[in-house]
Amino acid sequence: MTDTSHKAASQTLREIASWLPGRGSADSDLLPELDTIVARSRDLTRNHGIAAGAMQTLSDNIVGTGFRLSAKPDYKALGKTKEWEEEWQAHVESLWRSWSETFECDAAKSLTFHGLTTQVFKSCLINGEALAIPLWLKDRKFSTAIQLVEPDRLSNPNGQTDSKTLRGGIEIDKYGAPVAYYIQKDHPGDFWTGTASWERIPAFTSFGRRRVLHVHDISRIGQSRGKPVLSSIMPMFKMLDHYERSELQAAIVNAMIAAFIETPMDGESLNELFGGSSDDYLSAKKDWQVKLEGGSIIPVFPGDKVAPFTPSRPNSAYGAFVENLLRHIGTGLNIPYELLLKDFSKTNYSSARSALLEAWRYFNGRRQWLSTYWATPVYELWLEEAVNKGLVDAPDFYENRYAYTRCKWIGPGRGWVDPVKEAQACQIRMDIGLSTLEAECAGQGLDWEEVLEQRAREKAKLAELGLTTGDNNETHAKNSVGNNARDAFDNDSDSAPNEPNT
Repeated sequence: MTDTSHKAASQTLREIASWLPGRGSADSDLLPELDTIVARSRDLTRNHGIAAGAMQTLSDNIVGTGFRLSAKPDYKALGKTKEWEEEWQAHVESLWRSWSETFECDAAKSLTFHGLTTQVFKSCLINGEALAIPLWLKDRKFSTAIQLVEPDRLSNPNGQTDSKTLRGGIEIDKYGAPVAYYIQKDHPGDFWTGTASWERIPAFTSFGRRRVLHVHDISRIGQSRGKPVLSSIMPMFKMLDHYERSELQAAIVNAMIAAFIETPMDGESLNELFGGSSDDYLSAKKDWQVKLEGGSIIPVFPGDKVAPFTPSRPNSAYGAFVENLLRHIGTGLNIPYELLLKDFSKTNYSSARSALLEAWRYFNGRRQWLSTYWATPVYELWLEEAVNKGLVDAPDFYENRYAYTRCKWIGPGRGWVDPVKEAQACQIRMDIGLSTLEAECAGQGLDWEEVLEQRAREKAKLAELGLTTGDNNETHAKNSVGNNARDAFDNDSDSAPNEPNT
């Protein structure tokens, strides 16, 4: 009989008998170790090429060229019409661009909203969280400006221990909601940091305006701070780094040795041969230089022989072993191996498309998370000011805040593995009513209204110049797409003779 009903709980199995992890709360497990985890995460990102590349890959696919605002006020809840929504949307988006595409949105006047978003997301990856303070700078056209703050500055004043109401620099109420944030005025790692001092910043104003944006992923109930994305695979990443460097050093050392010259005579035999002293012999051998070149004949001292050097490095199993580790690391990062290493040499079209589709499920989820906890709150702060300044008509804004601030964010397009097949699939989805032009354009990072307006302008210009508009060609192409697309997808298999390799 076993000692437990579940083998996972056994304390007698030799394989897991010593495996006795603690069972603390989310904060008690994380906060005491957070500084070490963050420091190691930064070191890996700075010094390991694959770790740095993984962070850039995630940033490129999730943030990419930036988020485009698509204002979607709930006109039904506001008692308005669809025409009002379209007019209001165009006006608000135009004003938003005048703020977000300039340096005025950054308190430091160094970044646009896209730059701020990239920094926030990278901080969430490497540090596990990002911190931003919305400021009110009256000397600017829009007084709302965002100041990014290094999360290291968020800490308990004067090194206080965590308590029931103070966790990692965050003051919380009985429900766990943030009440205030304690931010150190200088970075604790700066050379010029003097006497440490903290500022208590309330989470909200008396009328509900956010004063702190703390962006972090909550993986456990009651978690107050975030942790780096590399946390679960950090030991493996570091050991892989040690292993790769050891293999490289061994290969370099082995490459520097061409052959050995062996002397079978021991010290006593040399002394007898040279009449009691072998110093002259050893000195001559020390100064003797041998150059190995093609077709060389190597002279040797009496009794010596040349032994070839056949190193065992590089290890023949090195490539397969490292690849297996990198696949494990890619799984921990939710990135397919092919995308992590940018290596599609062993992949055909179907498997590459499957891997990228799986990756895009994760990318879209992270993009929605970043939009919800960063982009939309910033938009709400800006829109509140625009309404109060009379630039945007929004009666009863505070009573209907959600209805006015409802929006979508269009991220960068995912690209196409096979443009012809995927364009045909796009046309089929629209023809049978499974998709819309708005959804298809958003999938490629485009605004459908801008696309239609541009097409209209191009057709008008072609007509003005007396050129063929291509309407007949478009109609013919549309008809042929429906006939040919299904055949193309029916023939799509790993054994298809004309399938391209990626």
